[in-house]
Amino acid sequence: MDTAIQNYARTLTLRSPDHYRVGPFTVRHNPGWDLKFANYAIPDQDAEPTAQEVTDLVGAFRSRDRLPRLEFLPAWAPAVEPALLAAGFTVENRAPVMACTADGLFTPKPVDGLRIAEPVTADEFAAAAAVQHTGFGGEGGPDDGEIAWLRGATAGGGVSALATVAGLPAGAGGCSAPADGIGELAGLAVAGGFRRRGVGAALSAWLTRTAFDRGFTTVWLEPGGPDVERIYASIGYRRAGEKLNISLGPA
Repeated sequence: MDTAIQNYARTLTLRSPDHYRVGPFTVRHNPGWDLKFANYAIPDQDAEPTAQEVTDLVGAFRSRDRLPRLEFLPAWAPAVEPALLAAGFTVENRAPVMACTADGLFTPKPVDGLRIAEPVTADEFAAAAAVQHTGFGGEGGPDDGEIAWLRGATAGGGVSALATVAGLPAGAGGCSAPADGIGELAGLAVAGGFRRRGVGAALSAWLTRTAFDRGFTTVWLEPGGPDVERIYASIGYRRAGEKLNISLGPA
């Protein structure tokens, strides 16, 4: 499963319109959104980068005013992490990767007054992006890139969702377009006043079920911490590997 998930991530990166190659790396570049999670490199399978190739990769990120950063499963390319550490990169975290299939999804307890639907209007997309923006620590309004990500997920065959309670935005998230039947659940956030009420579990299950209804065979995700991992486990997600997030600070 971990190889299939990494293949998915690399395929999606190759599909992105502004991606580029540096040595044995494919870089997912987002020119309109400088968020570090929207700009990262993935090594080729079993890559063994030279010191010069790592230097070239760093230079490519710097020239585009982006943080040199990679996201990948270490088992995919075992020689890459040592090469990055030798170049001064620092491990951000080692996150578990979880996956769910249609026969393993559980339905969580209902939440009174909760309504979940796919955004349609510009205001609905903006409201969903605003929940994500503040949910992940942002200030002010959402970036254009956050709105574009939600729109892109829906337009590309994925799923986006806005959860409301009594008409108020309570949660948002999306599942990116599939590749070979696999998609990623990402950007899930619950507004501050609606946390610990089951909204996150209900929204995750809705997104996952909708993805399966649209032909996905597997949905995977990277939980933000142990508490979040327990929520996903409660609806049927199970650990499928470990993902390395690693970056190089300012020069």
